[in-house]
Amino acid sequence: MRLCFSVFLDFLDIFSKFTRAEQELLYRLYTQVIVNLHQTLEDEFDAQCHETQVGPILDTVEELVEEQSLDPLFSDKTNVMDIANDLTTAKKSKIQMLTGLLQRAEEQNCQMEARITLLRKQTQDVSGTASAIEKLKTGISSYFEGNDKLPPI
Repeated sequence: MRLCFSVFLDFLDIFSKFTRAEQELLYRLYTQVIVNLHQTLEDEFDAQCHETQVGPILDTVEELVEEQSLDPLFSDKTNVMDIANDLTTAKKSKIQMLTGLLQRAEEQNCQMEARITLLRKQTQDVSGTASAIEKLKTGISSYFEGNDKLPPI
C-alpha cells in the first residue's frame, strides 16, 4: 500500500502543472495501462510456455520439487554456516581426543622412565652388594691367611 501511495505522490509531482482532477484522471489511466500491460505480458508468457511445451515440464519440475521436499532423506536444506559449525565441532572433538591420547602416552612414558631409573638403581645396588661381599670374602681370607684355621663361611 505504501508503494502505491508513493507512486501516486511521485505521479502528482511529475504532473504538478495539471489540475487536481486532470492528475487523478491521468493516474487512473496510468493504472489501467499498467494493469493491462501486466495482463498482456502474463498472457504472452503463458502462450509462449504453451507453444514450447514448457508448461508440462514446469509442472513435472514442480512435482519433483514437492516430492523431494517431502522426502526427509532427500531434503537438502543445509545451511553453509551449519555445515561449518558441524565441521568445526567435529574437528574440535577430534583434537580433544588426540590431546587426551597424547597426555596418556606422555604419562605412560614418564611411568616407564621412572621404572627404568628404579631398575637401573636396583641393578647398581645389586652389583654393589656383590662387590662388597666379594671384598669382604677377600678381606676375611687375607686376614686369616696366616692362621691355620679359617672360619666357616
